[in-house]
Amino acid sequence: MSQFTATDHLLMARALRLAERAAWTTRPNPMVGCVIAHGGEVVGEGWHQQAGGPHAEVFALRHAGARARGATAYVTLEPCAHYGRTPPCALALIEAGVGRVVAAMADPFPDVDGGGFALLRQAGITVDVGLMEAQARQLNQGFLSRIERGRPFVRVKLAGSLDGRTAMANGESKWITGEAARADVQRWRARAGAILTGAATVLADDPQLTARPDSGAFLPPLRVVLDARLRTLGCERVRSEGAPTLYVHGPAAIPPVLAGAEFLACPVLADGRLDLPAVLAELAARGINEVHVEAGPTLCGALVKAGLVDELLLYVAPLLMGDAARPLLAGLGIDNMAQAVPLEMGDARMVGADLRLQLRPVQPR
Repeated sequence: MSQFTATDHLLMARALRLAERAAWTTRPNPMVGCVIAHGGEVVGEGWHQQAGGPHAEVFALRHAGARARGATAYVTLEPCAHYGRTPPCALALIEAGVGRVVAAMADPFPDVDGGGFALLRQAGITVDVGLMEAQARQLNQGFLSRIERGRPFVRVKLAGSLDGRTAMANGESKWITGEAARADVQRWRARAGAILTGAATVLADDPQLTARPDSGAFLPPLRVVLDARLRTLGCERVRSEGAPTLYVHGPAAIPPVLAGAEFLACPVLADGRLDLPAVLAELAARGINEVHVEAGPTLCGALVKAGLVDELLLYVAPLLMGDAARPLLAGLGIDNMAQAVPLEMGDARMVGADLRLQLRPVQPR
């Protein structure tokens, strides 16, 4: 029998919704929400709004004031137990006199990782863990990927026709999808720590690759250009103001001093292409939780083939482009059905006239 009541579920769901409000502003920190209640009566709530600022528990305790004493605190992630840019939230809960803490999940960050729960229990506070854990992990999938796997969560954005084409044979692709879909992409860009593309896309399209959501505060994502031989430096839009730019190149390339740009050398493989797992590890080391990929079929196909894609964000337009047009992905090397890449449907919805699919490669057991 579950240790959690219907009220527990209701209030944790509320905490998760609060946490999600800061999807564009908390990185590299996780999104966290907190609700403080006596039974079903909420007396305080808050969420972590930005890295370096107060955590969710602090906002909720300020809201609750003296009514926090004896209350239950619902938090979407284990309260921190270490002194970073802010004091430990576990101590704040103890000092406020809460009687019970319900947490969705433990925090795998090494400086926390069970330490917050230990402090609370040592103070005599009842701690229950695991309520709506799957939803909490989904919320912070990027942060968890960086901490647990040493690489960011990788989302590849694709836009194609009903027959799976992304551009005409001559490269023409504006516009496959409608205005609503393009606006939706800007919101996905805004939540990412980095927007990644390849040299071929920069040379062909000279994209700006900034996030331009229609509303709300956000942190400009890092623009990452994979350019083993630094062939794209003449394309200036990707270095325009509004976001930092990182060129990832091979060790033989000699980067110039270039305003608005940073350079990072990574290993290359025998075929001259950059080592993609090494690139992602470097981005994780820089605190990047989520990578949003907007690239051509070769780079996107290479990421899928290497098993480095966590989610495909596919916009399908109601049009046909013919078999001479360019495909969604290239280089997968699929010759028979046994080699096909199985995908799991996460979400499907209409965005304007286009269908947006969120798909995840099925991981082998």
